[in-house]
Amino acid sequence: MPRWDELNRFFKQAGAVIIFELNALNGRTIASDGSAVGAWNSSNAASLIRYSVNKGYNIYAWELGNELSGNGVGTRVAAAQYASDVIELHSVVQDVYRGFKSKPQIIAPGGFFDGKWYKELVDKTSGSLDIVTHHIYNLGPGVDSHLVEKILNPSYLDGEMNTFSNLKNILDRSATSATAWVGEAGGAYNSGHNHVTNAFVFSFWYLDQLGMASKYGTKTYCRQTLIGGNYGLLDTTTFVPNPDYYSALLWNQLMGRNVLSTNFTGTTKIRAYGHCAKESEGIVVLLINLDGNTTVNVHLTTETTASKRTWTLNHEHKSPRTRFARIPRGSRQTVGTQSTRGRVPPYSKGRRLTQPDDAAEWQDTGCKFI
Repeated sequence: MPRWDELNRFFKQAGAVIIFELNALNGRTIASDGSAVGAWNSSNAASLIRYSVNKGYNIYAWELGNELSGNGVGTRVAAAQYASDVIELHSVVQDVYRGFKSKPQIIAPGGFFDGKWYKELVDKTSGSLDIVTHHIYNLGPGVDSHLVEKILNPSYLDGEMNTFSNLKNILDRSATSATAWVGEAGGAYNSGHNHVTNAFVFSFWYLDQLGMASKYGTKTYCRQTLIGGNYGLLDTTTFVPNPDYYSALLWNQLMGRNVLSTNFTGTTKIRAYGHCAKESEGIVVLLINLDGNTTVNVHLTTETTASKRTWTLNHEHKSPRTRFARIPRGSRQTVGTQSTRGRVPPYSKGRRLTQPDDAAEWQDTGCKFI
């Protein structure tokens, strides 16, 4: 398999973490209603997995199928059958990697969220499925002439919240130890829209998605694509980074894994997310201003009682200006709280709150202060 060998040489040189998606339709037939029926034939996948082990290729995870959940895209597979197939893949991986201390993760289904379908899959694969993936193209087709309006509409952005919340509830109420990932997300399907999904405006959608996904326990968010289509992080011709490359870079550098409950009181045009800082002491707050005409002045407060870890952000007034800046250290303090003020310019995103003057008052956030 020279192409697979060539790819793995590239993966090694790039230091990439590899997840490979397996064909879940092998062995099935297409019924008159358009569904794919019959059990998955794992022989081809087993050969590839065995070859990869013999060659010493490091694969983080094997994912079964692409967009076959619920009504599917092109075709679909019933949840009960898919669960049996996931168990089969788990059996193959356990067999091929026998004796290895660390084995690849099992991922499925890599499709669009359907609550009933996902619940059945999760309930029937406890112990076999490590990661539950879903895809997000909530902005609709790339040819839609109203993409920018959707991106800047807080009510429209909130629509995806139900997917994250419902999947979290399914996992929390199941015996599974599986975690949730966004396995693919490009916002607008069919390759996005030039000068929209590869432009500055798309970062409002992307950063909001990262914040929302984290809030509901999503562990990994896979962006469609690195290179390709009109939603790539890199330009398809020059490889020069598009704006969302820097959004992803800043998120990765600043936002830690400890997510803080964050509330904003005021205009609905402000989106607010808070995390412990990733590699330094303190808290990072992401503020997204969807309003292109006004700067919003905010007053930030954290409650530090043992039972609460909540950011409260209050809208004060507006003035026109734009910039990307660091929020200063807390300047006022009351019993049990720490506060500071900041400004969110029109069409801006991203601010960082550093260690407060009296770190002891902030310990209940769960963040580290030295």
